[in-house]
Amino acid sequence: MEKLKSLFKAKADQLSLEIKDILKEHGTKKIGEVQLAQAYQGMRGITGMIYETSLLDAQEGIRFRGYTIPELQQKLPKAKGGDEPLPEALFWLMLTGEIPSEEDTHALSEDWIQRSKNIPKHVFKAIDALPAEAHPMSLFVVGVMALQTESIFTKKYAEGVNKKDYWGITYEDSMNLISRLPAIAAYVYRHKYRNGENVAPDYTLDWAGNFAHQLGYDQDSLKELMRLYMTIHADHEGGNVSAHTTHLVGSALSDAYLSFSAGMNGLAGPLHGLANQEVIKWIMEMQKTLGTETPSGEQIAAYVQKTLSDGKVVPGYGHAVLRKTDPRFTAQQEFAKKHMPNDPLVKTVWKIYETVPPILQSLGKIKNPWPNVDAHSGALLVHYGMKEYEYYTVLFGVSRALGVLAALCWSRALAFPLERPKSVTTENVKAWLKGEDTIWE
Repeated sequence: MEKLKSLFKAKADQLSLEIKDILKEHGTKKIGEVQLAQAYQGMRGITGMIYETSLLDAQEGIRFRGYTIPELQQKLPKAKGGDEPLPEALFWLMLTGEIPSEEDTHALSEDWIQRSKNIPKHVFKAIDALPAEAHPMSLFVVGVMALQTESIFTKKYAEGVNKKDYWGITYEDSMNLISRLPAIAAYVYRHKYRNGENVAPDYTLDWAGNFAHQLGYDQDSLKELMRLYMTIHADHEGGNVSAHTTHLVGSALSDAYLSFSAGMNGLAGPLHGLANQEVIKWIMEMQKTLGTETPSGEQIAAYVQKTLSDGKVVPGYGHAVLRKTDPRFTAQQEFAKKHMPNDPLVKTVWKIYETVPPILQSLGKIKNPWPNVDAHSGALLVHYGMKEYEYYTVLFGVSRALGVLAALCWSRALAFPLERPKSVTTENVKAWLKGEDTIWE
């Protein structure tokens, strides 16, 4: 209905200008315990939840139970003959706060192998039912939702389980879901990009190694990359969209499947996990525009300036919290130096790293001109032949399950309540600024 649409737009434009004026004059004024601007600008920086598994430090980057990524690479158990940490070990750490032994890590791998078997056929039929043009994240989330029929929490809750036992059935659902995600994600990949020619699992491999195998990539170094990728993307404290959404939906006692799928819908957004595909897309478009796979620093600088002048952002640069190069970028850079130092695309990523921060710093408005995790990951995957960049967010999603589901177990174990923040209208705000509404004081 065009009248309704036009009227809404006019009202929105008017209110947008009013809000802009309000924030310019009153943005730093306290509304309750926070600044008014924070209420309007995504609740940025407001401490409002407890999340046990990881913490993001502006200077040090992500810490998993206090350990930095370099420390994890050193301390966590590794696959036989490998150099990268096993994601199973990280999950153990996030759940318990303790570094597992090699024996513990191997036992967890074996447990996930057993749990991963016998995925109901209707899960794959649900994925098959979507059209070929569906985004891989849509296929992935549909697969997770179809698997929700296996929810132990839902069955036990209907039977009247004691609330003190919520944590245990959440744990079982989380373990079952994590174990089966690689098979579902691999099915999505083979279904969409490999004519449905699936690869049988290899149960002699670890969780990430078997994932790489089921995707159809059996190079040892790619299995190593998958272990690193699954580890560094696993968690990023609780305030990011995928973690917070999983936590929020879980607070309503939605089971692990419902909560995780909700988080994945958030991860699929361009401002969150979808950014990793935007990076490689931007680089490929730059190469095509410049007519070279190895652009010079001057060519990159000119293309960056054009990107900015067109009102766009340089994907992969900047972070809401970090104020230095993302340690996850550095970990991937070190991997590339070891396994693919002469790859043209990887070298272009490094040249972009040399070029972009000074340009962004010169603008004077950007607090963090440094690359984040998304700036490098796509180039590593392309090196091994995985050029389907729309799929990259699914890889991110499989990894993120480790952190958000470990955190969900903690939320139920600590009996965290339903999350329900207070919201107000701009009319309330204007009345409050005039001293006519004291609802927050």
